[in-house]
This record gives sequence, C-alpha cells and structure tokens, in this order.
Amino acid sequence: MEKLSKKLNEIGQDLKSLINTSQVLDENERLLDNQDLALLLKVFFRTLQRYRLQGKLPYFTIGHKTYYRASDIKAFVRERTDYQTYKQFEKANQVETNPNSKMQQRKEACV
Repeated sequence: MEKLSKKLNEIGQDLKSLINTSQVLDENERLLDNQDLALLLKVFFRTLQRYRLQGKLPYFTIGHKTYYRASDIKAFVRERTDYQTYKQFEKANQVETNPNSKMQQRKEACV
C-alpha cells in the first residue's frame, strides 16, 4: 500500500509539471506542430514539407511528429515578406502572455 501511495504521488508531481509547461518555455521557444503552422501560415501540409526538404524551414521531430520553434517561424516569415506584411502577421498572431489568459483559466479549472 505504501508503494502505491508513493507511486501516485510521483504521478501527481509529473502531472503538475506537465500542466505548468507554458511557464517553462518563453514566447520565442514555444512549439507548433504541422497542423498549427499550416493554419497559421494558411498553407497546405505539402507546402510545409517542401519548405523542410528545401532547408528553408527549420524543424525537428519527436517520434513521428514534426515541430517548429516560434522563433524560427518568425525568422522564416520575416525573410520572405516586406516590413508592413510582417508587422500585420505579427500583430494578428501575438501570443497572450497575460497570466489570466484562456489557457491559464482552463488549467486552473482542471485543478
């Protein structure tokens, strides 16, 4: 019974650390997957694949899933657009840093 209690405490600590991952990564190191980036850039998955194969878009994989760093995406967009278009993109896709953001509210509701 003691072993079970200890294991449940460990799992609880692991869950708490997973819930607080938004605090671990800063805004420029947030990760997006293929679906997120395709929606953000308004392109098809095949377009992202072509950018990866051509070496234009930095990425990494975990398991069989592809991820992109927000800082790499900003640099990618900045290199391929004019200043005014980039500023519009940046304004339209700002990440909320407010502690009372929707994500934070959802996390608090779960606890």
